[in-house]
Amino acid sequence: MYYKFYGFTEPPFNLTPNSKFFFSSVKHAEALSTMIYAINERKGFVVITGDIGSGKTTVCRALINQLDRKTHTALITNTHMSGKDLLMTILEDLEIDYQPGSKSKLHSQLNAYLIDQLRGHNNVVLIIDEAQNLTPSLLEEVRMLSNLETENEKLIQIIFLGQPELKKKLALSRLEQLRQRIAVYFQLTPLDKVDAWAYILHRLKVAGGGDRQFFTEGALERIYAFSNGVPRLINQICDSALLSGYISEVKLIDEEMINEAILDSPMTQIGGNAKAIKEEEVRMNHLV
Repeated sequence: MYYKFYGFTEPPFNLTPNSKFFFSSVKHAEALSTMIYAINERKGFVVITGDIGSGKTTVCRALINQLDRKTHTALITNTHMSGKDLLMTILEDLEIDYQPGSKSKLHSQLNAYLIDQLRGHNNVVLIIDEAQNLTPSLLEEVRMLSNLETENEKLIQIIFLGQPELKKKLALSRLEQLRQRIAVYFQLTPLDKVDAWAYILHRLKVAGGGDRQFFTEGALERIYAFSNGVPRLINQICDSALLSGYISEVKLIDEEMINEAILDSPMTQIGGNAKAIKEEEVRMNHLV
């Protein structure tokens, strides 16, 4: 594998979210701090939005790793389900030994668990990734979970992670009650050029590259110009360029090699760019 050629201990630009590579840019650190604050203060609903590939899932993984043992989490990644399926998934993810039954029965068992956790001074967090795919009716089902509370605090903290379309969906008049319960909203934006360069160097270092130079300044400029600071696109181009460098036995990636990687990238091959692909995805979601 190419990473051995460069002296890495593992691939530095793997597309799979990995909290080990979490880069604390101003925005990503603020998003993480926002979620931790909301959980600790039992604020109830939190909404974190960001464009495709902006690093929402990586921030989520970093959050889970930073929570203490008295905080129990349920992470939902499949958002195409019924209200009853959602309840069962939450119960299973929290490792609750529940009895199958009606939605009302499942709801009661979750409530009993939450009250028991409160007595033990524990906190329970429900995280829903790709929340923009939730139907308005399922969003209402999630809102009903927020009714599980004492006179003083929420029994469960709920975090929505989603693309910007989530904010538009939450603006629907039928979801006003849910919208009023959102305590914290945060928009995750792409990296600026300084952070994008630092992000690349950070991942190289975490992967075992130390302070060695792997990309020329011109290469870094080209990476940022193509990616517009979107972490996933940065990863794709850097990974492709390093692979090309390995094949050509070149250890310093220059601007020309980045240009070749861009031409060979899926984004270029299908004749689009990040914005166009996102618009098409939104259009298709509306057709489903």
